Amino acid sequence: MLHPSGRQRRYLDRVEAGTVLADQLAQQLAGDPALDRLLVLGLPRGGIPVADRVARKLGAPLDVLLVRKVGLPEQPELAMGAVAAIGDQTAVVRNEPVLRQRRVPPAEFAAACRVELEIMHRQALRYRGAREPLELAARSVIVVDDGLATGATMRAAVATLRATGVGPLVLAVPIGSPRTCQALAGLVDTLVCPWQPPDFGSVSQGYQDFGQVSEATVIRILAG
Repeated sequence: MLHPSGRQRRYLDRVEAGTVLADQLAQQLAGDPALDRLLVLGLPRGGIPVADRVARKLGAPLDVLLVRKVGLPEQPELAMGAVAAIGDQTAVVRNEPVLRQRRVPPAEFAAACRVELEIMHRQALRYRGAREPLELAARSVIVVDDGLATGATMRAAVATLRATGVGPLVLAVPIGSPRTCQALAGLVDTLVCPWQPPDFGSVSQGYQDFGQVSEATVIRILAG
């Protein structure tokens, strides 16, 4: 189920975006019995301030779902895939068109994924400290990011969550590419995106302030 709306104005920052997203989620999911055991997961780092507003509005616990793009060695900004992890569960998503076009050997792709997974392991230690990941099995989950462009990292996030045996899965972002939203809507139970501009170019176009979110901010939010 896909829920777009006709927003036209840029968000001031991620906090306002999270507030708008939280209000829409509260309206659309009100009374849903599947949300009795709700958990909100944010993608770092930009998705964490957004997810924080959602979790506060819905009275749900907040955790982090680690996701990283796997870039080409010679062009790191171009994703040949993505990896995601929470607890012992990991998932790898391949960007087949890029892998075919650039003729990336399987061993090279696997090595790049291992590097990103090791980085995520170190991130998890910094973000959570001694805290264990929250239990996911049979829980209703809302996974949140600050926007949706190509969808590569979110596909990895969704694949990881499905592998844990979660219950109903909601994907929620303040702004996204209409094409990507449509494609990902079939992978989750509900996709909520208040703003899907026809002229979508990048997530940053939806924000007046799209500055980097520091690790210190992520750690502070997750610590509650």
